[in-house]
Amino acid sequence: MTCDERCNLVLAVARTLFVNGQATDQTGTAAERLGRALGLHATIMARWGELQLQFDSKDATLFSEVPADPAGVNMDRVASAMRAIEDVESGRLTPDAAMKAIGAISRAPPASTWLFALAAAAGAVALSVIFGVDHFIPALLIFVSAGAGAILRRALAQVSENYFIQPFCAAILAGLIGALAVRYDLSSSLRLVSVCPCMVLVPGPHFLNSALDLISGRIHLGLARLVYAGLIVIAISTGLLLGLALLGASLPVDPPGRVVPLWMDVIAAGVAVASYSVFFSTPLNMLPWPVAVGMLAHALRWVALSQFGFGVAAGALVACIVVGLILTPVSRRSHMPFAAIGFASVVSMIPGVYLFRMMSGLVQIAGGPETTLPLVQATISAGMTASIIILAMSLGLIIPKMVVDYIGNRSTQTKLLGATEHVNAH
Repeated sequence: MTCDERCNLVLAVARTLFVNGQATDQTGTAAERLGRALGLHATIMARWGELQLQFDSKDATLFSEVPADPAGVNMDRVASAMRAIEDVESGRLTPDAAMKAIGAISRAPPASTWLFALAAAAGAVALSVIFGVDHFIPALLIFVSAGAGAILRRALAQVSENYFIQPFCAAILAGLIGALAVRYDLSSSLRLVSVCPCMVLVPGPHFLNSALDLISGRIHLGLARLVYAGLIVIAISTGLLLGLALLGASLPVDPPGRVVPLWMDVIAAGVAVASYSVFFSTPLNMLPWPVAVGMLAHALRWVALSQFGFGVAAGALVACIVVGLILTPVSRRSHMPFAAIGFASVVSMIPGVYLFRMMSGLVQIAGGPETTLPLVQATISAGMTASIIILAMSLGLIIPKMVVDYIGNRSTQTKLLGATEHVNAH
């Protein structure tokens, strides 16, 4: 291959990783590994919208770039791309064959529409069980609403590439069905028929990747990821509240909560994790890891809340620390994007409900003729609770990851240095 062709291969692999949910650090490390195997001294620089490759030629340092929006999550594509890198390093795959393989990997289809819809429906029902649904009819409505929303999202994806139209329209549908449930007395004050189908739309992996970039000092990329995730949440909240308002319903800001038994909480968490793993196209051989770890994490959270009196943020922190310690080595060994596999394991702890209720409170404050002090207090409380939980979950997942990555990288460097010294000695 010519120098330009080798650079194009490195960029193609890096782009496949970057746009499908791999963390920026892992994307850069993988590109450097592939570059060394191809005889290039290459460095990847990532920004929202582009990847830039810097490499040294005989006479100068050159740059090449490719457009790339890190807006998707597909763990199967990431795992396949990482295996292709290993095959090139070991000589099992030639560079020309690798270029064809990475093209096929980047076009690999996600989960089929029927499986995607079934996962969305099952995940929404599982979340409703965790939040305290106690009747069959509301659970059935949640199943239908979330499944129909997933089919609608896939249909919209065929006609529009806009990142926000899919969650917005699916949330409107959930709001309309939830409003009908309120009108016919099929929904409690928790409004789970409306909220739970919207919970499966929350872009958790992008929040986690944003935190990883910000902690690593990539301010522009981290803020871009955070803005992207925040805009999706705003689109979901707007659609939900609009759907409710069209039929004269609303979302209470501070409804009473419900406690569910431990066994029910853990089983529902496992179903929710499996559903999100389908969203992210997790390879079947990797599915047991997030499901088992997610169930363990939720059991720890339940015990922390119910037996030790922890707050929701502290309970989420404890659970996420355990998830980070277990899944970081797993993600390194299996080449899974940590943000996706980690988020799938803790999905039921994401404070989407608090975000939606905060948005509802803001709308009521802005449009209500008489704003009461309890309404203001409940709105602020929902917003602060959501922010603290997101911060606790991010720290709980990221700090163990950074520690394990540091130890793992030091170990790898030591092995490489030892191998180099051994070769030089002979």
